[in-house]
Amino acid sequence: MEVNIHEAKTHLSRLLERVAMGEEVIIAKAGTPVAKIVPIKRTGGFKFGSAKGEIVIADDFNDPLPKEIEDLFW
Repeated sequence: MEVNIHEAKTHLSRLLERVAMGEEVIIAKAGTPVAKIVPIKRTGGFKFGSAKGEIVIADDFNDPLPKEIEDLFW
């Protein structure tokens, strides 16, 4: 599908819905194509717990800062 810039600005949400369904949209300026909107190929997605064992939070994470560091913020 090809649309001009004005139509693309006016109907961007509708065009993005079509792209999400797999269609490519070409945007033209004065009849000359200048851009193409294509769907993103998604891979697997996010899985909770996938970083287990890779992140360590120190036992003293929530402890107050030492006085000399705390004074730097006041």
